[in-house]
Amino acid sequence: CTDDDGHTQTVPATVTDEVTTEPTCDKEGLRTYTAKVTFEGKDYTDTKTEPIPATGHAYGEPVWSWTDDFKATATFTSTKVLLQAFAPIEILFLRFLLGACALLLACPRLLHVRDRRREVTFALAGLCGVTLYFLLENIALSHSTASNVGVLVGISPFLTALLARIVLGESLHPGFFVGFVCAMSGIVCIAVNSNAVLRLNPLGDVLALLAALTWAFYSILTRKIGDYGYNTLQVTRRIFCWGLLFMLPTLPLSGFRWGLERLAQPEMLANLLFLGLGASALCFATWNFTIRILGAIKTSVYIYAVPVVSVITATLLLGERLTGLALTGMALIILGLVISEGRLPLRRKKA
Repeated sequence: CTDDDGHTQTVPATVTDEVTTEPTCDKEGLRTYTAKVTFEGKDYTDTKTEPIPATGHAYGEPVWSWTDDFKATATFTSTKVLLQAFAPIEILFLRFLLGACALLLACPRLLHVRDRRREVTFALAGLCGVTLYFLLENIALSHSTASNVGVLVGISPFLTALLARIVLGESLHPGFFVGFVCAMSGIVCIAVNSNAVLRLNPLGDVLALLAALTWAFYSILTRKIGDYGYNTLQVTRRIFCWGLLFMLPTLPLSGFRWGLERLAQPEMLANLLFLGLGASALCFATWNFTIRILGAIKTSVYIYAVPVVSVITATLLLGERLTGLALTGMALIILGLVISEGRLPLRRKKA
């Protein structure tokens, strides 16, 4: 009351909110709260704002390109567009379904596997490389930081090497372990460079380690399948089919729906085609072929190069600044890759 400060009256307000500025990959958004109250026939309003964190970059799996001398590069694309309309499990299932269909068109002949033990190997490859790896990685990201997951999944070449030594009898030279330490140091440098804090997240970190282990098993299984002498496209398609089959029980639990009308938007369709044809069919077929030629250990060490390609892509396409720490990390990773490949001798041979 203007006549007496002791006279007050509290009236409940109606509060509404709306996103006034949408967040982007690298910029914060803004949510505005509006309180409205009517007192003695007059309307009063007040507003408060709250920042919405930037969504961050969501990169899909790399599409690997191999040269004749078995050097590799990888192409990344952002799946942010698809995530606006599709759940991660929907993207995962649809991309591998599309990849399987593409491989069927590329090689219509069916693969007849009469040996039950070989069929079990195909089933295990689909379970490890398609179903478990991607599900574990996605769940890990919801319980840990992207930096933690990136670093922990980066140890998969080391796990692959140990399994290849135990299961396949592939040889390991001392340089592999030196290269592993060097490359992992570079991966940590790049993770720290992204302003992320590497801290312990037990559940998410364990799941990330399990994801790395399942990929290691997948590499060993595909190396074993390569010895069967089957066509690479037929092999990859069969692995996809087993992976999709193992994925089916999880679909009802995760709220999966077809909703193909969402693909009416050209951006959605283009992104799904890229993931299905490029990052699934082409990527996996190339990986499986290379493992058969080079072996599990030599092929797996190229996973070290993923953070390097990520930094270069972010610099060229997203305009992110290339820092000294990032350059140091890239140099360490490349050096670790060269040492792991045995192309840089650690000691001179005696004459």
